[in-house]
Formats: sequence, structure tokens, C-alpha cells
Amino acid sequence: MEHKVFNIIGIMSGTSLDGVDLAHCTFRIKESEYTFQLNACRTYPFSKEWNTRLSSLPESSALEYAMTHTALGKLLGSLVNDFLKEFPFKVDYVASHGQTIFHQPAKGYTSQIGEGAAIAAMCGYPVICDFRTSDVGHGGQGAPLVPIGDEFLFGSYGACLNLGGFANISFRQGTDRIAFDICPANFILNPIAGMVGEAFDKDGIIASKGKIVPELLTKLNSLPYYFQSPPKSLGREWVEMEVNPLINEFKQAISIEDLMRTLVEHIAIQISKSMSKELHGSMMISGGGAHNTFLVERICEHSPIPIVIPEKNVVDFKEALIFAFLGLLRILERPNSLSSVTGAKKNVSGGAIYLP
Repeated sequence: MEHKVFNIIGIMSGTSLDGVDLAHCTFRIKESEYTFQLNACRTYPFSKEWNTRLSSLPESSALEYAMTHTALGKLLGSLVNDFLKEFPFKVDYVASHGQTIFHQPAKGYTSQIGEGAAIAAMCGYPVICDFRTSDVGHGGQGAPLVPIGDEFLFGSYGACLNLGGFANISFRQGTDRIAFDICPANFILNPIAGMVGEAFDKDGIIASKGKIVPELLTKLNSLPYYFQSPPKSLGREWVEMEVNPLINEFKQAISIEDLMRTLVEHIAIQISKSMSKELHGSMMISGGGAHNTFLVERICEHSPIPIVIPEKNVVDFKEALIFAFLGLLRILERPNSLSSVTGAKKNVSGGAIYLP
């Protein structure tokens, strides 16, 4: 079969609300084999106003939700235009994850805003978005979706760990790809850094100065979610109900350094517990947390297999790359979510397509 080539811009913004990642990706297809090239990548930080607007949206009115959905779509479309002024590559499609506002798959809904029609109208390219709702409609968690990219683009690794707002892992178990959210990561670490005026704990310096608080660590490790079998996924709501009360219980009595140190140890322990005893090879770490050298050291200490940090663009833009890939699979009408991962009734080709 002749090679097919697609040029797709992937757009990703995560729960940490630090900004929007854009990646221009070239995919080559030969039968069922895919190769990729990351041509250009850029992060556009959210303004303080946008950060506040998005973080407060879950408690806002339906009118504010609808207005923000459209406004974010226009913003994302304008960022595509800015990106292409700097990197004038050929583009066939744009694939956008959107900003997750609600995620309650057990109740049958998930919501990622950033209206695809507005993105397409602004940038002039076909847009694929709203990737999660089809999977949830078929009884799945709607997350994580990145593992199908791990399977086809990074299958040489024994496991793929992403350290974003939440830590999630994927690995092959028998003939299936297994994946799930492990625990909160930057979503709980960044606000603690914010208590001392930092956006994040650079290199894990704050945590490295602290001591583990055993009582807090035990309570965190005892949360019921950690004893559930996959498929399972996490969202903002779970952190607010389960984790934040524990942090609030201890934060007045212990130092910021000790709080951060305990949270880092908790994350490293939960990651190690999530890893199958059958794993072989190495584990690739990506996401913003891969730059937290102290956190990575603690993960290495607990991990049963070697850790690999790939080249910087893959570390920082892997999710944008993979959502571009999910867009490609949607265009090809091939499954882009795995029932073995999400628990859906079947593999689904999810995503709405908007023409400019």
C-alpha cells in the first residue's frame, strides 16, 4: 500500500491550566503502521483572566458556560493562526482536546469546552474535537484516551507514564492495552507551590527540603479509589471531595515543605503500586511533571523497571501529538478509544468534525 501523509495540528490544554500546547505533526501511514514527526511545538500560557475564568467555570451559570465555550473556541482558533505565522507548515486538520470542565462518567457525562465550530471558523481548517463523549455514551470512562497513541506510536516501551494534572499509565497486558488514571499530580502540587508564590515546584526543590508526614501519607494512600480495579479515571471533583480535605486538615500544622514532600512520596508510591508485575522493558515518562527532578527520583526509587525521559518535545507535547493522532484516526474512521482501557461496550471512533 502506498504511503499516506497527513499534517495535523494537535491542541491540548490540561487540568493544571498552565497554558495551551500546540504541536504540528506529520503522520505517515502504511497499512496499519504509523510513524510521526514533530515539526514544531509551542505553549501559549493562559492569561490570568483566562485562568480565573476557567477555574471558576464549574460553579458559574449555564449562560457563562455557553459563552466561555464559544470564547475559548475563538481563542484556540486565533492561537492556531499565531502558530502558523511562526511555523508556516501545511495543515490538513486541527485536532483539539478542549478544556475539561466536568468529568463524571459514572453519571454518564463529560464536558470539554472550546467550540470546534468557532475554532474552524477562526483558523479556516477542518477541526476534530469532543473526543470523549462517544466513549462515555457507550458506557466507558471517556479516559484516558492517550493509550491508543502509546500503543501505535510508543509501543517499544514497556509502559508509558504521563505526569500532568493527573498521573496516568498505560501498558500492554496480554493482548490488551491497559490504562488508567493513577492519582493527582500537578493538580495538587501546583496549588501548594502557589502558597509560597510559585507557579510550580521547579525541580522539586520545595519538596526536597521537607520531611514525610506519616499520618498524612497513610491517609492519602488509604483513599478508596486506589483499591479499585481499572478501568477508572479521575477528575477535579474527586480531588475536591477526597484529597483537598486531607490537605486542609494538615496544612496549618505542618510546613509547606513537609506537605509537598509527603504529596510527592504519595504520588511515587501510587505509581509503583499501579505497575503490573509482568512489566518488562522500560517506562517512558512525559508531561510537565517529568521536569520535576525530585519527583522523578522518587518514582525511580520505587519503580521495578528502568525509567526513560525522552527528548524534550515528546516530554512536553506528547498529549498534543497524541490528540493529533486521535484526530487522524477519526478522519480514517478507525477506533481512537480502546474498550480495554475505558470499559466502554466497544472500541469507538469518537470526535465531532467541523468544517470551516
